[in-house]
Amino acid sequence: MGTQEQAMKPEVQAELEKQLKIIQRGAAEILPAEGLIAKLRRSIETGEPLKVKLGLDPTAPDLHIGHTVVFNKLRDFQKLGHIVQLVIGDFTAQIGDPTGKSETRKQLTEAEVKENAKTYTEQLFKVLDPDKTEIHFNSSWLSPLTFADVTFLASKCTVARMLERDDFSKRYQSGQAISIHEFFYPLMQGYDSVALKSDIELGGTDQTFNLLMGRQLQKEYAQEEQVILTMPLLEGLDGVKKMSKSLGNYIGVDEEPNNMYGKAMSIPDELMVKYFELATDLSLEELEELKQGLAEGTIHPRDAKMRLGRTLVRMYHGEQAAQEAEHHFKTVFQQRDLPDDMPEVQVNAADLEDGRMWIVALLSKLGLVATNGEGRRMIQQGGVRINQEKVTDPQAKVEVQDGMVVQVGRRKFAKVILG
Repeated sequence: MGTQEQAMKPEVQAELEKQLKIIQRGAAEILPAEGLIAKLRRSIETGEPLKVKLGLDPTAPDLHIGHTVVFNKLRDFQKLGHIVQLVIGDFTAQIGDPTGKSETRKQLTEAEVKENAKTYTEQLFKVLDPDKTEIHFNSSWLSPLTFADVTFLASKCTVARMLERDDFSKRYQSGQAISIHEFFYPLMQGYDSVALKSDIELGGTDQTFNLLMGRQLQKEYAQEEQVILTMPLLEGLDGVKKMSKSLGNYIGVDEEPNNMYGKAMSIPDELMVKYFELATDLSLEELEELKQGLAEGTIHPRDAKMRLGRTLVRMYHGEQAAQEAEHHFKTVFQQRDLPDDMPEVQVNAADLEDGRMWIVALLSKLGLVATNGEGRRMIQQGGVRINQEKVTDPQAKVEVQDGMVVQVGRRKFAKVILG
């Protein structure tokens, strides 16, 4: 550290190091790192909390564990005494974030946005402390802007700068349409930081361009520039693609405890530590012990995975539910005899609708029934089970999970491999 940092009081230095260690946990990038140090030091010395922003477009009503990676980091900031600025993008969601999209994104209606936002906030407070969370709707400052205001805002960024974005660049080079309004999305997200005078903004690694736009616009509006902290994207249960409801490789925040625990048990071994680090509230010390135990072989991967299942259920449903979900899993999957030579059948995510499939079609796909009529009869007679739970509705659309076991009668089994 330089001369200024060396002059810090010992207690300030100790607090700064503690906060940095917690904030850096799991982070992909901090831009600029020295900016974070300066802001934290000032906060510690003055007692003024930092304003930490996260923008969310409520484009879907339900959240999954992948979304909570940034929420957990926000909770870290809250525990350190800082204030979270949660921006619900009710205005920007009606335009649609083009990040990572190969085509113009569908614009949502105002009614859709409001309904989704209501569900979002209910789920968010399963992670965040409501008393340390400011909720803002960006329509409150974006809607009143005049065309002159928007023109002035647009003058702060060049087309060449916009085309530095990977998704815009690829679409432009391939001749795919880019609507002018899509260029306004990062400008509006950046203007959110101007409106709130944010100190720090969080987002996934796919949001870096939009987050940096906040720094650029704050400078243009003569404000101190925010620090950017990006978090890694969490792979889903398939261990390959980003967690997504459309791919069916997710664990939902509102998921029923037994399902949540069971899905955690299907996470690939090599991703366990990443899930613990990014998606749980384990302390740094507990995390280090876990890593060391797995590396030295003193902790069995299955035991670690069961701890992951317990931890996730506890975080979203409470300790009792976590214990009951583990007991259920042990009873169903560890104590019941399942055939060793059970066939494994691949089901493609593309064949699913929102991660679900009609139960009769699934039985046919798995080769467990010869006709749809047979499938319906077996369900009506109580002969169909998924993960040992009886299915009673022949019209049901069931959630298809990687590793789930489907049984018809006493002798027919199939294990689903989600492709």
